[in-house]
This record gives sequence, structure tokens and C-alpha cells, in this order.
Amino acid sequence: MNAILKSATPTHMHPEEWQARLQLAACYRIFAMLGWTEMIYNHITLRLPASVSGGDKHFLINPFGLHYSEVTASNLVKIDLQGRVLDGSPHPVNPAGFTVHAAIHAGMADAHCVMHTHTTAGVAVACLEGGLSQSNFYSAQLHDMVAYHVFEGITIHAEEAPRLLRSIGTKPAVILRNHGLLAWGATLAQTFAVLWTLQRACEIQLATLSMGPAIPVPEAIAAKCTRDALQFNPNHGAGQDVYDALVRQVDRLDASYKN
Repeated sequence: MNAILKSATPTHMHPEEWQARLQLAACYRIFAMLGWTEMIYNHITLRLPASVSGGDKHFLINPFGLHYSEVTASNLVKIDLQGRVLDGSPHPVNPAGFTVHAAIHAGMADAHCVMHTHTTAGVAVACLEGGLSQSNFYSAQLHDMVAYHVFEGITIHAEEAPRLLRSIGTKPAVILRNHGLLAWGATLAQTFAVLWTLQRACEIQLATLSMGPAIPVPEAIAAKCTRDALQFNPNHGAGQDVYDALVRQVDRLDASYKN
């Protein structure tokens, strides 16, 4: 855990759970700072380590009804895969958010973190018949990393979970058709790096298409870009340096997420 995420662990809480809470609360504030918010909706979830959960799959989610700028380490809600609140939180959990995130956490061993957004650029590309265009610097870094899942309506039905998992396969960047963007990864920082790259690719595609046809990036060049980028690779930090820089910025603006 980065040294900047320091706050005294509550006496009743496992130190690793508190560190996870600090990390996730900081991420919610980063999303708010970047404008990746949708009123009180959307979610970032983080699975707790086995040392905290005793081997069960428990994860943290935002309290439904609060804006991302109001999320703190202490008001995050700990739930299990059935959506049961485990920490006595008075806050409810959004069933639509829980369904998608629980399916991925339950079905994918490496999905330590899951992020979902409804940004304008992300939803716009999700609504395009052709989806993400391999035509800019950022989409080229996601060569063969993007999955698509067809729109089945508001995600509150558990029976969609197997189809969602089949659509995703092993690809960490996901475009939910007519809906938005999603990313998952082995760490929060890695997941953020994937989502940020996907978001930037969508923003640039949106701007490009407003001016005219895009110049396609050849398959071989895109594949080389993805190999050369290294920003998702654990051997090269997997996005931790970017995440740390953004946490420092949040700390300068408002460090109340540590409460």
C-alpha cells in the first residue's frame, strides 16, 4: 500500500481492511475529480483479501445515496456475494450495481477490483454499432483487450451473470452495449489504468467522428502498441504510479475520504 494512504486503523477493524477502505475511498474521490460520476449511481468495488474475509468473497461498495465526493473509508459498505451487509452499515446497496459486480467477483478469480462508468464518451461509443474504433493512440493500446456484452436492460437480474461472464472471457476492458464502460483487474491501480485508457480512447473517438472519418490503425501496429505500452503490466507498476499521483492531487483538494 502506498505510504500516502495513511490513517489510523480503527481498533475494531483488521488493518488490511482499513487499508483497502482507504484505497477505494480515494479512488471514488479520483472519479469525482475527473467527472466520472453519474449522480449517485455507478460503482467501484474492491474484494477484500482472504486475511480479512477468512477465505470468503467479501467486497466493499459505495453506500447507495451518496455522491462519490461523499464516500469515505468508514462509510463504504462491506457485503458478501449475496448482497448481505456484513458491517452493520445503515446505508443500502444498489441492486443494479451489486448484480454486475458480484457476478464478476464471483466468477473471475483475478477480478480483485471492478469499475463501471456512464461517462458521455463511454456511453456514446457503447451505442455505436461499430463500438470502439481502432483509430487512435489509446484504442491501439487496447488491441484484443476489449470485450462487448449486449444490452439486456437494467442489470438487476441474476440470470444475466453467466452471459456477462461469457461475453467478457478474459478481456479486462468491457463495453456494455447501449450502457457504458467496465474494467476489472488484479489490483485497483491496474483496473484504473485499463478504464482510463478505454475512457480516453472513447473521448478521442467521439471528437474525431465529429470532424469526419478516422484513419484506422493497422492490426500489426495496434498489436505492437499494446505490447509496448506496458502500463497494465505488474512488472512495470500496473498503473500504480498514475494512481498514486492522482491520490496526491485528491489529498491536496480534500483528504476527508480518510475519515
